[in-house]
Amino acid sequence: MREYNHSKIEAKWRKEWEKSGLYITDETTDKPKCYVLDMFPYPSGDGLHVGHPKGYIATDIYSRFKRMNGHAILHPMGWDAFGLPAEQYALKNKVHPRVAAEKNVARYKEQLSTLGFNYDWSREVNTTDPEYYKWTQWIFKQLYKKGLAYESNEPINWCPSCKTGLSNEDLENGLCERCSSPIEKKAIRQWVLKITEYADRMLDDLSLLNWPEHIKESQRNWIGRSEGAEIEFTLTGMKGANDVPNKVKVFTTRPDTLFGATYLAISAELAKKWVNGGWETPESVKTFIDELLFEEKNRAFDLAVEAEKKGIDTEVRAVNPANGEEIPVWIANYVLSGYGTGAIMAVPAHDERDFDFASKYRISVIQVVHSDETQSTPFTGSGTLIHSGKFDGITSQEAGKAITEFVGGKMTKQYRLKEWVFARQRYWGEPFPVVFDAERKPFMVADSELPVVLPQVESYEPTDTGESPLANIHEWVEVYGYLNNDNEFVSCKKSDPKAKLFNRETNTMPQWAGSSWYYLRYIDPKNKIAFVDKAKEKKWSPVDFYVGGAEHATRHLIYARFWHKFL
Repeated sequence: MREYNHSKIEAKWRKEWEKSGLYITDETTDKPKCYVLDMFPYPSGDGLHVGHPKGYIATDIYSRFKRMNGHAILHPMGWDAFGLPAEQYALKNKVHPRVAAEKNVARYKEQLSTLGFNYDWSREVNTTDPEYYKWTQWIFKQLYKKGLAYESNEPINWCPSCKTGLSNEDLENGLCERCSSPIEKKAIRQWVLKITEYADRMLDDLSLLNWPEHIKESQRNWIGRSEGAEIEFTLTGMKGANDVPNKVKVFTTRPDTLFGATYLAISAELAKKWVNGGWETPESVKTFIDELLFEEKNRAFDLAVEAEKKGIDTEVRAVNPANGEEIPVWIANYVLSGYGTGAIMAVPAHDERDFDFASKYRISVIQVVHSDETQSTPFTGSGTLIHSGKFDGITSQEAGKAITEFVGGKMTKQYRLKEWVFARQRYWGEPFPVVFDAERKPFMVADSELPVVLPQVESYEPTDTGESPLANIHEWVEVYGYLNNDNEFVSCKKSDPKAKLFNRETNTMPQWAGSSWYYLRYIDPKNKIAFVDKAKEKKWSPVDFYVGGAEHATRHLIYARFWHKFL
Protein backbone atom coordinates (compact mmCIF):
# COMPACT_ATOMS: atom_id res chain seq x y z
CA MET A 1 0.00 0.00 0.00
CA ARG A 2 1.38 3.39 -1.01
CA GLU A 3 1.51 6.03 1.69
CA TYR A 4 -0.47 9.22 1.03
CA ASN A 5 1.84 12.16 1.76
CA HIS A 6 -0.82 14.80 2.29
CA SER A 7 1.64 17.61 3.10
CA LYS A 8 3.49 17.18 -0.19
CA ILE A 9 0.45 16.58 -2.39
CA GLU A 10 -1.70 19.35 -0.89
CA ALA A 11 1.16 21.86 -1.16
CA LYS A 12 1.59 20.94 -4.81
CA TRP A 13 -2.07 21.52 -5.65
CA ARG A 14 -2.34 24.73 -3.66
CA LYS A 15 0.44 26.13 -5.87
CA GLU A 16 -1.39 24.94 -8.98
CA TRP A 17 -4.66 26.53 -7.85
CA GLU A 18 -2.91 29.84 -7.15
CA LYS A 19 -0.96 29.75 -10.41
CA SER A 20 -4.06 29.08 -12.49
CA GLY A 21 -6.17 31.68 -10.69
CA LEU A 22 -8.78 29.04 -10.03
CA TYR A 23 -10.55 31.01 -7.29
CA ILE A 24 -10.35 34.49 -8.79
CA THR A 25 -13.86 35.86 -9.31
CA ASP A 26 -14.97 35.96 -12.94
CA GLU A 27 -16.44 39.39 -13.64
CA THR A 28 -17.29 38.64 -17.28
CA THR A 29 -19.41 35.52 -16.97
CA ASP A 30 -23.19 35.51 -17.32
CA LYS A 31 -23.52 32.67 -14.80
CA PRO A 32 -25.78 33.35 -11.82
CA LYS A 33 -23.80 34.95 -9.00
CA CYS A 34 -23.27 33.69 -5.45
CA TYR A 35 -21.61 35.96 -2.88
CA VAL A 36 -20.32 33.90 0.06
CA LEU A 37 -19.02 35.94 3.00
CA ASP A 38 -17.14 35.21 6.21
CA MET A 39 -17.01 37.66 9.10
CA PHE A 40 -13.41 38.76 8.67
CA PRO A 41 -11.26 38.13 11.75
CA TYR A 42 -9.52 40.42 14.21
CA PRO A 43 -5.81 39.56 13.83
CA SER A 44 -5.50 39.93 17.61
CA GLY A 45 -3.84 36.62 18.40
CA ASP A 46 -0.80 34.60 17.46
CA GLY A 47 -2.87 32.54 15.06
CA LEU A 48 -6.28 31.12 14.28
CA HIS A 49 -8.35 29.59 17.05
CA VAL A 50 -10.68 26.63 16.50
CA GLY A 51 -13.69 28.90 16.00
CA HIS A 52 -12.22 30.41 12.85
CA PRO A 53 -12.02 27.27 10.67
CA LYS A 54 -15.32 26.05 12.14
CA GLY A 55 -17.07 28.78 10.18
CA TYR A 56 -14.62 29.02 7.30
CA ILE A 57 -14.91 25.32 6.46
CA ALA A 58 -18.68 25.75 6.17
CA THR A 59 -18.38 28.60 3.67
CA ASP A 60 -15.62 26.77 1.79
CA ILE A 61 -17.86 23.73 1.29
CA TYR A 62 -20.85 25.86 0.33
CA SER A 63 -18.98 28.04 -2.17
CA ARG A 64 -17.36 24.99 -3.83
CA PHE A 65 -20.76 23.34 -4.09
CA LYS A 66 -22.29 26.41 -5.73
CA ARG A 67 -19.29 26.72 -8.11
CA MET A 68 -19.72 23.09 -9.18
CA ASN A 69 -23.39 23.81 -9.81
CA GLY A 70 -22.73 26.57 -12.29
CA HIS A 71 -22.49 29.74 -10.19
CA ALA A 72 -19.98 32.58 -10.43
CA ILE A 73 -18.51 32.80 -6.93
CA LEU A 74 -17.35 35.81 -4.94
CA HIS A 75 -15.66 34.41 -1.83
CA PRO A 76 -13.21 36.99 -0.37
CA MET A 77 -11.25 37.40 2.86
CA GLY A 78 -9.66 40.32 4.72
CA TRP A 79 -8.72 41.69 8.12
CA ASP A 80 -10.54 43.71 10.77
CA ALA A 81 -7.23 44.96 12.16
CA PHE A 82 -8.07 48.30 13.85
CA GLY A 83 -9.58 48.75 17.30
CA LEU A 84 -9.33 47.52 20.86
CA PRO A 85 -8.70 43.80 20.18
CA ALA A 86 -5.59 44.48 18.10
CA GLU A 87 -4.35 47.28 20.35
CA GLN A 88 -4.77 45.25 23.54
CA TYR A 89 -2.82 42.38 21.97
CA ALA A 90 -0.04 44.85 21.14
CA LEU A 91 0.01 46.28 24.67
CA LYS A 92 0.09 42.82 26.22
CA ASN A 93 2.99 41.73 24.02
CA LYS A 94 4.81 45.09 24.17
CA VAL A 95 4.87 45.54 20.42
CA HIS A 96 3.55 48.35 18.23
CA PRO A 97 -0.02 47.70 17.01
CA ARG A 98 1.01 48.11 13.37
CA VAL A 99 3.85 45.59 13.77
CA ALA A 100 1.57 43.20 15.66
CA ALA A 101 -1.20 43.48 13.07
CA GLU A 102 1.17 42.86 10.14
CA LYS A 103 2.76 39.87 11.89
CA ASN A 104 -0.58 38.36 12.86
CA VAL A 105 -2.14 38.95 9.44
CA ALA A 106 0.78 37.13 7.81
CA ARG A 107 0.35 34.21 10.21
CA TYR A 108 -3.42 34.03 9.77
CA LYS A 109 -3.09 34.13 5.99
CA GLU A 110 -0.45 31.40 6.05
CA GLN A 111 -2.74 29.18 8.11
CA LEU A 112 -5.79 29.88 5.94
CA SER A 113 -3.75 29.06 2.85
CA THR A 114 -2.53 25.83 4.42
CA LEU A 115 -6.13 24.82 5.02
CA GLY A 116 -6.71 25.26 1.27
CA PHE A 117 -9.74 27.54 1.39
CA ASN A 118 -11.01 28.82 -1.95
CA TYR A 119 -10.64 32.56 -1.25
CA ASP A 120 -10.10 35.12 -3.98
CA TRP A 121 -7.04 36.73 -2.37
CA SER A 122 -6.90 39.38 -5.10
CA ARG A 123 -9.74 41.10 -3.22
CA GLU A 124 -8.08 41.07 0.20
CA VAL A 125 -8.85 44.16 2.31
CA ASN A 126 -7.40 45.44 5.57
CA THR A 127 -9.16 48.08 7.65
CA THR A 128 -5.76 49.61 8.59
CA ASP A 129 -4.80 50.25 4.97
CA PRO A 130 -5.08 54.01 4.27
CA GLU A 131 -6.53 53.20 0.85
CA TYR A 132 -9.32 51.36 2.67
CA TYR A 133 -9.99 53.71 5.57
CA LYS A 134 -9.97 56.66 3.19
CA TRP A 135 -13.48 55.50 2.32
CA THR A 136 -14.44 54.87 5.95
CA GLN A 137 -13.57 58.53 6.56
CA TRP A 138 -15.50 59.55 3.45
CA ILE A 139 -18.61 57.74 4.67
CA PHE A 140 -18.31 59.47 8.05
CA LYS A 141 -18.26 62.79 6.19
CA GLN A 142 -21.53 61.91 4.45
CA LEU A 143 -23.11 60.99 7.80
CA TYR A 144 -22.03 64.38 9.17
CA LYS A 145 -23.37 66.27 6.16
CA LYS A 146 -26.77 64.62 6.65
CA GLY A 147 -26.87 65.54 10.34
CA LEU A 148 -26.36 61.95 11.51
CA ALA A 149 -22.98 62.59 13.19
CA TYR A 150 -22.54 65.13 15.96
CA GLU A 151 -20.37 66.04 18.94
CA SER A 152 -21.67 65.34 22.41
CA ASN A 153 -20.52 65.81 26.00
CA GLU A 154 -23.23 63.67 27.59
CA PRO A 155 -22.29 60.96 30.12
CA ILE A 156 -21.33 57.77 28.32
CA ASN A 157 -20.11 54.28 29.19
CA TRP A 158 -16.49 54.64 30.30
CA CYS A 159 -14.20 51.67 30.88
CA PRO A 160 -11.63 52.69 33.54
CA SER A 161 -9.38 49.78 32.55
CA CYS A 162 -9.43 50.21 28.76
CA LYS A 163 -9.57 54.00 29.33
CA THR A 164 -12.03 54.65 26.57
CA GLY A 165 -15.69 55.35 25.95
CA LEU A 166 -17.86 52.47 24.78
CA SER A 167 -21.22 52.09 23.10
CA ASN A 168 -24.02 50.04 24.71
CA GLU A 169 -23.26 47.32 22.17
CA ASP A 170 -19.71 47.01 23.58
CA LEU A 171 -21.05 45.89 26.96
CA GLU A 172 -21.94 42.45 28.23
CA ASN A 173 -24.29 42.52 31.23
CA GLY A 174 -23.11 46.02 32.08
CA LEU A 175 -19.41 45.12 31.90
CA CYS A 176 -16.76 45.95 29.28
CA GLU A 177 -16.76 43.08 26.80
CA ARG A 178 -12.99 43.30 26.37
CA CYS A 179 -11.81 43.28 30.01
CA SER A 180 -14.98 42.60 32.09
CA SER A 181 -14.46 45.77 34.14
CA PRO A 182 -17.51 47.52 35.62
CA ILE A 183 -18.50 50.50 33.52
CA GLU A 184 -18.68 54.05 34.85
CA LYS A 185 -20.78 56.92 33.54
CA LYS A 186 -18.47 59.74 32.49
CA ALA A 187 -19.14 62.99 30.67
CA ILE A 188 -16.61 63.19 27.87
CA ARG A 189 -16.45 64.76 24.43
CA GLN A 190 -17.52 62.22 21.85
CA TRP A 191 -18.65 61.81 18.29
CA VAL A 192 -22.06 60.16 18.17
CA LEU A 193 -24.03 58.69 15.27
CA LYS A 194 -27.82 59.00 15.19
CA ILE A 195 -28.50 55.33 14.61
CA THR A 196 -31.97 55.69 16.14
CA GLU A 197 -33.02 57.67 13.05
CA TYR A 198 -33.00 54.30 11.29
CA ALA A 199 -34.50 52.23 14.14
CA ASP A 200 -37.92 51.89 12.51
CA ARG A 201 -36.48 50.96 9.13
CA MET A 202 -34.17 48.39 10.68
CA LEU A 203 -37.06 46.87 12.60
CA ASP A 204 -39.66 46.92 9.85
CA ASP A 205 -37.29 45.68 7.15
CA LEU A 206 -36.45 42.54 9.13
CA SER A 207 -39.59 41.08 7.56
CA LEU A 208 -37.87 41.36 4.15
CA LEU A 209 -34.82 39.32 5.18
CA ASN A 210 -34.42 35.61 4.63
CA TRP A 211 -32.52 35.20 7.90
CA PRO A 212 -32.92 32.69 10.73
CA GLU A 213 -35.78 33.82 12.94
CA HIS A 214 -33.71 33.84 16.13
CA ILE A 215 -31.28 36.31 14.55
CA LYS A 216 -34.12 38.62 13.56
CA GLU A 217 -35.65 38.31 17.02
CA SER A 218 -32.35 39.24 18.67
CA GLN A 219 -32.30 42.40 16.55
CA ARG A 220 -35.90 43.23 17.44
CA ASN A 221 -35.10 42.86 21.12
CA TRP A 222 -31.93 44.94 20.88
CA ILE A 223 -33.62 47.79 19.04
CA GLY A 224 -36.53 47.42 21.46
CA ARG A 225 -39.27 49.65 20.10
CA SER A 226 -41.97 50.57 22.61
CA GLU A 227 -45.05 52.54 21.59
CA GLY A 228 -46.74 54.66 24.20
CA ALA A 229 -47.16 58.18 25.52
CA GLU A 230 -45.11 60.97 27.07
CA ILE A 231 -46.91 62.60 29.97
CA GLU A 232 -45.76 65.40 32.29
CA PHE A 233 -46.24 65.47 36.07
CA THR A 234 -45.88 68.78 37.95
CA LEU A 235 -43.72 68.63 41.09
CA THR A 236 -44.57 70.28 44.42
CA GLY A 237 -42.79 70.56 47.74
CA MET A 238 -39.24 70.57 46.37
CA LYS A 239 -37.11 72.88 48.48
CA GLY A 240 -34.29 75.01 47.12
CA ALA A 241 -34.04 73.39 43.69
CA ASN A 242 -33.74 76.57 41.66
CA ASP A 243 -32.04 74.78 38.75
CA VAL A 244 -34.48 71.84 38.63
CA PRO A 245 -37.52 71.94 36.31
CA ASN A 246 -40.83 71.74 38.15
CA LYS A 247 -42.12 69.12 35.75
CA VAL A 248 -41.07 65.51 35.19
CA LYS A 249 -41.74 63.74 31.90
CA VAL A 250 -42.52 60.02 31.94
CA PHE A 251 -42.90 57.52 29.14
CA THR A 252 -45.54 54.83 29.52
CA THR A 253 -46.84 52.06 27.28
CA ARG A 254 -50.07 52.08 29.31
CA PRO A 255 -51.50 55.62 29.33
CA ASP A 256 -54.91 53.99 29.80
CA THR A 257 -53.92 53.29 33.43
CA LEU A 258 -52.98 56.89 34.31
CA PHE A 259 -55.81 57.26 36.84
CA GLY A 260 -54.27 54.34 38.74
CA ALA A 261 -50.82 55.96 39.15
CA THR A 262 -50.31 56.16 42.92
CA TYR A 263 -46.64 57.19 43.02
CA LEU A 264 -43.85 58.42 40.78
CA ALA A 265 -40.60 56.41 40.80
CA ILE A 266 -37.37 58.06 39.74
CA SER A 267 -33.81 56.81 39.18
CA ALA A 268 -30.92 57.62 41.50
CA GLU A 269 -29.26 59.42 38.59
CA LEU A 270 -32.21 61.80 38.16
CA ALA A 271 -32.32 62.36 41.93
CA LYS A 272 -28.59 63.20 41.87
CA LYS A 273 -29.29 65.83 39.20
CA TRP A 274 -31.87 67.35 41.54
CA VAL A 275 -29.32 67.45 44.36
CA ASN A 276 -26.79 69.09 42.06
CA GLY A 277 -29.49 71.58 41.09
CA GLY A 278 -29.86 72.76 44.67
CA TRP A 279 -32.52 70.38 46.02
CA GLU A 280 -32.52 70.63 49.81
CA THR A 281 -33.13 67.08 50.96
CA PRO A 282 -32.11 65.23 54.14
CA GLU A 283 -28.68 63.58 54.31
CA SER A 284 -30.41 60.20 54.55
CA VAL A 285 -31.83 60.70 51.05
CA LYS A 286 -28.47 61.85 49.65
CA THR A 287 -26.76 58.81 51.19
CA PHE A 288 -29.41 56.52 49.69
CA ILE A 289 -28.88 58.08 46.24
CA ASP A 290 -25.12 57.51 46.42
CA GLU A 291 -25.63 53.93 47.59
CA LEU A 292 -27.92 53.16 44.64
CA LEU A 293 -25.52 54.76 42.16
CA PHE A 294 -22.68 52.69 43.59
CA GLU A 295 -24.72 49.49 43.38
CA GLU A 296 -25.77 50.23 39.83
CA LYS A 297 -22.20 50.94 38.79
CA ASN A 298 -20.86 47.74 40.33
CA ARG A 299 -23.46 45.22 39.33
CA ALA A 300 -24.20 43.72 35.96
CA PHE A 301 -27.46 45.52 35.36
CA ASP A 302 -29.81 43.82 32.98
CA LEU A 303 -33.51 44.56 32.90
CA ALA A 304 -34.13 40.81 32.98
CA VAL A 305 -32.26 40.49 36.29
CA GLU A 306 -34.21 41.89 39.20
CA ALA A 307 -32.54 43.04 42.42
CA GLU A 308 -34.48 43.26 45.67
CA LYS A 309 -36.76 46.30 45.54
CA LYS A 310 -35.40 49.25 47.51
CA GLY A 311 -36.64 52.82 47.71
CA ILE A 312 -36.99 55.98 49.77
CA ASP A 313 -39.74 58.61 49.91
CA THR A 314 -38.34 61.98 48.81
CA GLU A 315 -41.16 63.98 50.49
CA VAL A 316 -41.57 65.64 47.07
CA ARG A 317 -45.00 65.25 45.52
CA ALA A 318 -46.16 65.00 41.90
CA VAL A 319 -49.58 66.01 40.59
CA ASN A 320 -51.31 63.27 38.62
CA PRO A 321 -52.52 65.23 35.56
CA ALA A 322 -55.50 62.91 35.11
CA ASN A 323 -57.23 63.67 38.41
CA GLY A 324 -55.18 66.45 40.03
CA GLU A 325 -54.25 64.32 43.02
CA GLU A 326 -50.82 64.60 44.63
CA ILE A 327 -48.82 61.36 44.74
CA PRO A 328 -45.47 60.66 46.44
CA VAL A 329 -42.19 60.68 44.53
CA TRP A 330 -39.95 57.74 45.46
CA ILE A 331 -36.38 57.00 44.47
CA ALA A 332 -36.40 53.34 43.45
CA ASN A 333 -33.61 50.97 42.45
CA TYR A 334 -35.68 49.37 39.69
CA VAL A 335 -35.70 52.63 37.71
CA LEU A 336 -32.28 52.43 36.09
CA SER A 337 -30.03 55.19 34.81
CA GLY A 338 -29.85 55.48 31.06
CA TYR A 339 -33.31 54.07 30.37
CA GLY A 340 -36.10 56.36 29.26
CA THR A 341 -36.52 59.67 31.10
CA GLY A 342 -35.35 58.36 34.48
CA ALA A 343 -38.90 58.52 35.85
CA ILE A 344 -41.95 56.26 35.61
CA MET A 345 -45.56 56.59 36.63
CA ALA A 346 -46.13 53.65 38.93
CA VAL A 347 -49.45 51.82 38.65
CA PRO A 348 -49.28 48.99 41.21
CA ALA A 349 -52.63 47.47 40.24
CA HIS A 350 -51.44 46.85 36.67
CA ASP A 351 -47.65 46.33 36.78
CA GLU A 352 -45.81 43.56 38.61
CA ARG A 353 -42.73 45.56 39.60
CA ASP A 354 -44.82 48.49 40.78
CA PHE A 355 -47.05 46.12 42.74
CA ASP A 356 -44.09 44.47 44.49
CA PHE A 357 -42.66 47.86 45.41
CA ALA A 358 -46.02 49.24 46.60
CA SER A 359 -46.66 46.12 48.68
CA LYS A 360 -43.28 46.47 50.41
CA TYR A 361 -43.72 50.16 51.21
CA ARG A 362 -47.52 50.11 51.76
CA ILE A 363 -48.38 52.45 48.90
CA SER A 364 -52.01 52.47 47.74
CA VAL A 365 -53.17 50.23 44.89
CA ILE A 366 -56.04 51.48 42.71
CA GLN A 367 -57.50 49.23 40.03
CA VAL A 368 -58.52 51.14 36.90
CA VAL A 369 -58.85 48.37 34.30
CA HIS A 370 -61.41 45.58 34.66
CA SER A 371 -61.87 42.37 32.70
CA ASP A 372 -64.65 39.82 32.82
CA GLU A 373 -61.99 37.13 32.88
CA THR A 374 -60.54 35.92 36.16
CA GLN A 375 -58.19 38.68 37.31
CA SER A 376 -55.06 38.45 39.37
CA THR A 377 -53.40 41.34 41.19
CA PRO A 378 -51.68 42.94 39.47
CA PHE A 379 -53.76 42.65 36.31
CA THR A 380 -51.51 43.48 33.36
CA GLY A 381 -53.95 42.83 30.54
CA SER A 382 -56.40 45.04 28.70
CA GLY A 383 -60.05 45.53 29.53
CA THR A 384 -62.62 48.19 30.39
CA LEU A 385 -61.75 51.28 32.42
CA ILE A 386 -63.11 51.85 35.92
CA HIS A 387 -62.33 54.53 38.54
CA SER A 388 -61.19 56.73 35.64
CA GLY A 389 -63.66 59.60 35.65
CA LYS A 390 -65.31 60.31 32.31
CA PHE A 391 -63.33 57.50 30.69
CA ASP A 392 -65.12 54.77 32.65
CA GLY A 393 -66.63 52.09 30.44
CA ILE A 394 -64.36 52.49 27.40
CA THR A 395 -61.71 49.96 26.38
CA SER A 396 -58.02 50.18 27.15
CA GLN A 397 -57.28 50.58 23.44
CA GLU A 398 -59.63 53.57 23.12
CA ALA A 399 -58.57 55.10 26.43
CA GLY A 400 -54.82 55.24 25.79
CA LYS A 401 -54.93 57.95 23.14
CA ALA A 402 -57.95 59.71 24.65
CA ILE A 403 -56.39 60.08 28.12
CA THR A 404 -53.08 61.19 26.63
CA GLU A 405 -54.83 63.98 24.72
CA PHE A 406 -56.88 64.85 27.83
CA VAL A 407 -53.75 65.54 29.92
CA GLY A 408 -51.83 67.30 27.14
CA GLY A 409 -49.40 64.44 26.50
CA LYS A 410 -48.34 63.00 23.18
CA MET A 411 -48.20 59.54 21.65
CA THR A 412 -44.61 58.56 20.83
CA LYS A 413 -42.09 55.74 20.54
CA GLN A 414 -39.04 54.81 22.56
CA TYR A 415 -36.18 52.49 21.75
CA ARG A 416 -33.82 50.37 23.76
CA LEU A 417 -31.29 51.17 21.06
CA LYS A 418 -29.30 54.26 21.98
CA GLU A 419 -27.32 56.62 19.79
CA TRP A 420 -24.01 55.10 18.73
CA VAL A 421 -21.03 56.42 20.71
CA PHE A 422 -18.57 56.47 17.83
CA ALA A 423 -15.29 57.81 19.26
CA ARG A 424 -12.55 56.01 21.15
CA GLN A 425 -9.85 57.67 23.24
CA ARG A 426 -7.25 55.29 21.85
CA TYR A 427 -4.48 55.34 19.27
CA TRP A 428 -5.18 52.33 17.08
CA GLY A 429 -8.17 53.37 14.99
CA GLU A 430 -9.22 55.36 11.97
CA PRO A 431 -8.54 59.10 12.39
CA PHE A 432 -11.59 61.30 11.99
CA PRO A 433 -11.59 63.59 8.91
CA VAL A 434 -12.20 66.55 11.20
CA VAL A 435 -10.30 69.69 12.21
CA PHE A 436 -11.22 72.45 14.68
CA ASP A 437 -10.65 76.17 14.34
CA ALA A 438 -9.52 78.50 17.14
CA GLU A 439 -13.10 78.59 18.54
CA ARG A 440 -13.23 74.76 18.48
CA LYS A 441 -15.79 74.73 15.69
CA PRO A 442 -15.48 71.47 13.72
CA PHE A 443 -14.95 71.27 9.97
CA MET A 444 -14.72 68.26 7.70
CA VAL A 445 -11.54 67.94 5.65
CA ALA A 446 -11.92 68.13 1.88
CA ASP A 447 -12.04 64.91 -0.12
CA SER A 448 -8.66 65.84 -1.62
CA GLU A 449 -7.20 65.56 1.92
CA LEU A 450 -8.33 61.95 2.36
CA PRO A 451 -7.10 59.74 3.78
CA VAL A 452 -6.14 61.48 7.02
CA VAL A 453 -3.35 59.07 7.84
CA LEU A 454 -2.74 57.76 11.35
CA PRO A 455 0.73 58.98 12.38
CA GLN A 456 3.56 56.72 13.44
CA VAL A 457 4.20 56.93 17.18
CA GLU A 458 6.50 55.31 19.69
CA SER A 459 4.15 55.57 22.66
CA TYR A 460 0.54 54.55 22.10
CA GLU A 461 -0.61 53.64 25.63
CA PRO A 462 -4.01 55.08 26.61
CA THR A 463 -3.92 58.18 28.81
CA ASP A 464 -5.55 58.87 32.17
CA THR A 465 -6.90 62.21 30.97
CA GLY A 466 -9.70 60.93 28.77
CA GLU A 467 -7.81 62.04 25.66
CA SER A 468 -6.35 59.89 22.93
CA PRO A 469 -2.53 59.48 22.85
CA LEU A 470 -2.73 61.38 19.54
CA ALA A 471 -3.37 64.58 21.50
CA ASN A 472 0.31 64.66 22.49
CA ILE A 473 1.59 64.57 18.88
CA HIS A 474 1.57 68.31 18.26
CA GLU A 475 3.26 68.12 14.86
CA TRP A 476 0.32 66.01 13.67
CA VAL A 477 -2.45 67.73 15.60
CA GLU A 478 -1.53 71.29 14.59
CA VAL A 479 -2.07 71.85 10.89
CA TYR A 480 -2.27 74.95 8.70
CA GLY A 481 -4.87 75.41 6.02
CA TYR A 482 -7.99 77.27 4.89
CA LEU A 483 -11.67 76.63 4.23
CA ASN A 484 -12.69 76.11 0.60
CA ASN A 485 -15.99 77.10 -1.04
CA ASP A 486 -17.66 74.04 0.49
CA ASN A 487 -16.52 75.16 3.96
CA GLU A 488 -14.16 72.18 4.16
CA PHE A 489 -10.55 72.22 5.28
CA VAL A 490 -7.69 72.21 2.77
CA SER A 491 -4.12 72.09 4.07
CA CYS A 492 -1.45 74.52 2.92
CA LYS A 493 1.91 75.87 4.02
CA LYS A 494 2.10 78.13 7.05
CA SER A 495 3.46 80.88 4.80
CA ASP A 496 0.38 80.85 2.56
CA PRO A 497 -1.60 84.12 3.00
CA LYS A 498 -4.80 82.08 3.45
CA ALA A 499 -3.28 79.84 6.14
CA LYS A 500 -4.86 79.58 9.58
CA LEU A 501 -4.00 77.21 12.40
CA PHE A 502 -6.39 74.28 12.93
CA ASN A 503 -6.23 71.28 15.27
CA ARG A 504 -7.02 67.75 14.15
CA GLU A 505 -9.54 65.58 15.97
CA THR A 506 -7.53 63.26 18.24
CA ASN A 507 -10.18 60.65 19.06
CA THR A 508 -10.25 57.67 16.72
CA MET A 509 -13.11 55.62 15.32
CA PRO A 510 -14.22 52.36 16.95
CA GLN A 511 -13.32 48.94 15.57
CA TRP A 512 -16.85 48.70 14.14
CA ALA A 513 -16.24 51.51 11.64
CA GLY A 514 -14.33 49.50 9.06
CA SER A 515 -16.46 46.40 9.51
CA SER A 516 -19.71 48.27 8.83
CA TRP A 517 -19.13 48.30 5.08
CA TYR A 518 -16.23 45.91 4.24
CA TYR A 519 -18.46 43.50 2.29
CA LEU A 520 -19.09 46.32 -0.21
CA ARG A 521 -15.38 46.96 -0.73
CA TYR A 522 -14.76 43.30 -1.57
CA ILE A 523 -16.95 43.86 -4.63
CA ASP A 524 -14.62 46.56 -5.97
CA PRO A 525 -11.44 46.66 -3.84
CA LYS A 526 -9.15 48.56 -6.23
CA ASN A 527 -11.52 51.43 -7.06
CA LYS A 528 -9.76 54.80 -6.62
CA ILE A 529 -12.73 57.08 -7.28
CA ALA A 530 -15.55 55.46 -5.28
CA PHE A 531 -15.89 53.01 -2.41
CA VAL A 532 -17.74 50.70 -4.81
CA ASP A 533 -18.84 50.91 -8.43
CA LYS A 534 -22.64 51.08 -8.70
CA ALA A 535 -22.92 48.53 -11.49
CA LYS A 536 -20.68 46.03 -9.69
CA GLU A 537 -22.55 46.54 -6.44
CA LYS A 538 -25.84 45.91 -8.21
CA LYS A 539 -24.44 42.74 -9.78
CA TRP A 540 -23.04 41.12 -6.62
CA SER A 541 -25.33 42.38 -3.87
CA PRO A 542 -26.84 41.21 -1.68
CA VAL A 543 -24.58 38.75 0.13
CA ASP A 544 -26.12 35.31 -0.45
CA PHE A 545 -24.54 33.33 2.37
CA TYR A 546 -22.93 34.71 5.51
CA VAL A 547 -21.30 33.01 8.49
CA GLY A 548 -20.17 34.90 11.59
CA GLY A 549 -19.95 34.62 15.35
CA ALA A 550 -23.14 34.71 17.41
CA GLU A 551 -22.02 37.85 19.25
CA HIS A 552 -22.19 39.74 15.94
CA ALA A 553 -25.89 39.01 15.46
CA THR A 554 -26.78 42.26 17.19
CA ARG A 555 -23.78 44.56 17.14
CA HIS A 556 -22.09 44.05 13.78
CA LEU A 557 -25.26 43.33 11.83
CA ILE A 558 -27.13 46.29 13.32
CA TYR A 559 -24.23 48.63 12.57
CA ALA A 560 -23.79 47.26 9.05
CA ARG A 561 -27.51 47.47 8.29
CA PHE A 562 -27.55 51.09 9.52
CA TRP A 563 -24.60 52.10 7.30
CA HIS A 564 -25.98 50.18 4.35
CA LYS A 565 -29.41 51.80 4.57
CA PHE A 566 -27.79 55.22 4.91
CA LEU A 567 -25.53 54.64 1.90
